[in-house]
Amino acid sequence: MHKKNTLLTALFLLLSLWANSQKTTAVKCGKLLDIKTGTVSNNQVIVIKDNIIQKIVPKEGFKDKVDSTINLSDYFVLPGLIDCHTHVLLQGDITSDDYAAQLLKESIPYRTLRAARSAGIALNNGFTTIRDLETEGAMYADVDVKKAINNGVIPGPRMFVATRAINTVGHYPISPKEYNWELNLPKGIQEINGADEARKAVREQLAHGADWIKIYADRGYYRLPDGSFRSLPNFTKEEIDAIGDETLKSRKNFAAHAMTRDGILAAIAAGARSIEHGSGMDEECANTMAQKGVFWCPTIFVNDYVADGRAKEGSFINQQFREAAPAIFKTAMKAGVKIAYGTDIGGYDWNLPEAKDFEFMVQYGLSPLQAIQSATTTAAELLQQDGKIGVIAPGAFADIIAVKGNPLNNIQLLQQVQWVMKDGKIWKSQ
Repeated sequence: MHKKNTLLTALFLLLSLWANSQKTTAVKCGKLLDIKTGTVSNNQVIVIKDNIIQKIVPKEGFKDKVDSTINLSDYFVLPGLIDCHTHVLLQGDITSDDYAAQLLKESIPYRTLRAARSAGIALNNGFTTIRDLETEGAMYADVDVKKAINNGVIPGPRMFVATRAINTVGHYPISPKEYNWELNLPKGIQEINGADEARKAVREQLAHGADWIKIYADRGYYRLPDGSFRSLPNFTKEEIDAIGDETLKSRKNFAAHAMTRDGILAAIAAGARSIEHGSGMDEECANTMAQKGVFWCPTIFVNDYVADGRAKEGSFINQQFREAAPAIFKTAMKAGVKIAYGTDIGGYDWNLPEAKDFEFMVQYGLSPLQAIQSATTTAAELLQQDGKIGVIAPGAFADIIAVKGNPLNNIQLLQQVQWVMKDGKIWKSQ
């Protein structure tokens, strides 16, 4: 009995020491957005212990003993943003030559160094969490970037990574048509043939640290005379179903790059949790996504950004997608599709605004609050991190940003984030 009491006393002392070692911070907010209701409150205090939000209370009468106080009385405060579609290992690829130059002229270590810079930019942009949807030929370097961030080696957002992505042989650049067939050139994805290879690819990627699996569901996009879009599916039913089955039974999720019904419906049937781009989706796709709770990352700005450059090379499909974008977005809204913020940054230069898509979303019909929710509460739901990220609430990680002015009145203010806290640590302060 004496030995048991001694152990309990030692445990109590250790817990007391640990509790006392945690630092308590008070963040005084001029205006604070309740992201779920849209309510803006004045003069609130966020109390943080270590990296977790403890409570939000009125500043009037706040007398808690804290280790430090941060004064954001002149700022509008909201949760850290979430970008659900990034590529830290890409640096912009309007043309096929831009893409090839990175895969063929830059080593994976060099690309990883550039990715570290990209991750820091994302954090400075106010995106405290990202889902990085494949390395585009850089193997598992995203796992290393994530690890370096988690270990405090480099600054960056909380990362969910998809490693290599999966496609079938011959259906993704760099293609043998463009280069000497005698050369064994690197590919931007992991190629498979058949259901067995599909399962093996999923297992390999998960074994190497993938949080998500990504597939390329279709290719060869074209527009019909009636204005609708179609494409060529990349997988047989057996292949795509094998990917879905292997992913889901491993308690993971997969995202599908899918532009038209030919890829979207097949991916949904196989269990995709999110559809990426969906630039040529139709009403049936939108209704099916809404009914099954499948998320959509529309990535609008990147298509606008690359459209004219690709047209100069002879590919006009991105201009056609741009023309159709407002109507397709409204179709998805009407159906009730869950829209999660995703930029595809890396597909465009990291020096350009990561918050640019908010403008398009508002222009196409979302309220500023709904647009911000797409990058907070809805994005957190997609990542199955509800209550942990995307909110300022007790129990959530202390991921907080601040801007000058009210983004509910001017959504462009999110391109000018002045202050960033991630996990209770200040990373940017102007």
